[in-house]
Amino acid sequence: MTGLQEKQDIRKMSVDQLKGWMTENGEKAFRAKQIYEWIWKKSANSFAEMTNLSLATRQLIDNHFVIHSMDVAKQQQSNDGTIKSAFRLFDGNLVEGVLIPAADRMTACVSSQVGCSLTCKFCATGYMDRKRNLEAGEIYDQVVAIAKQAESSFKAPLTNIVYMGMGEPLLNYTNVLKSIEHITSPEGLNMSPKRITVSTAGIAKMIKKLGDDEVRFRLALSLHAANDTKRNQIMPINESNSLDNLAEALNYFYQKTGNRITFEYIVFNNFNDTLQDAKELWEFTKRVPARVNIIEYNPIAEADFTNTGADKLDKFAGFLEDRGVSVHVRRSRGKDIDAACGQLANKKVENEEVN
Repeated sequence: MTGLQEKQDIRKMSVDQLKGWMTENGEKAFRAKQIYEWIWKKSANSFAEMTNLSLATRQLIDNHFVIHSMDVAKQQQSNDGTIKSAFRLFDGNLVEGVLIPAADRMTACVSSQVGCSLTCKFCATGYMDRKRNLEAGEIYDQVVAIAKQAESSFKAPLTNIVYMGMGEPLLNYTNVLKSIEHITSPEGLNMSPKRITVSTAGIAKMIKKLGDDEVRFRLALSLHAANDTKRNQIMPINESNSLDNLAEALNYFYQKTGNRITFEYIVFNNFNDTLQDAKELWEFTKRVPARVNIIEYNPIAEADFTNTGADKLDKFAGFLEDRGVSVHVRRSRGKDIDAACGQLANKKVENEEVN
């Protein structure tokens, strides 16, 4: 058997499916568990690495399967230590992931799609076409690569993962959940699901599905406006997923999982940064048990938005805090290399060599 197209992606198989295949091809069933450990626990990206398998067994699986590994097409480090990587996938597509270092944590920000279909007006990825969903293994590979960067650059382990890179995770539901399964499994990377946050622009029926599936990771909603008129202007998804529908879905999720939601709120100058906007946000937090992350805006060439002033931001946050809302002001990281929130768009990667 020749050609990648004829070989099956082995990371799409469950361990039971692999056991069945191995026995059908004259191999012991327990070999499947060994292969699975190489793939998900040891992050092998070739069958040649699986040295506790015989050469004949390795040749057999190599004849029938492939591991669609990726490589780093470009890596940049910000003045603040943030590292952005452009990952080239097996089919030539590119996605970006970011390592955000801090004194008490190392966070990987990973992508779930090549591009995005939601066209949020403030986000660079929203101005790209969505080419395809990422496979679970491709999301997992980003985590592994960024974890290695944390160890090599900062001598510290990866502590947190946020699905806040390119794409809408809930429009790639199956692969996102499968990637988290491998990341959190003792047979995989064995990370706590409480250290993983999935961010969504707000798809009510999929938020309810997360509740039905009783997921253990955390959920964040990219809110950015707490009235439908303003939110429709910047996030077209709101036209079919109104704030009322989202509030219902988020409460359903909370009742099913017990996980409090985080609202992400970018403050745009003269758009959503007044005390009236803060009041509307406060009213919305009374409908859904949530904490609020206020995020500085990172300008992009495609949009006319600018960041609000420091005084207005402080007054906005203070209004919420005075009313008992749990508020965290998130300062931008990696702006100088277009690695900050909303800036991921594969700029100047296609024709450049790795640094």
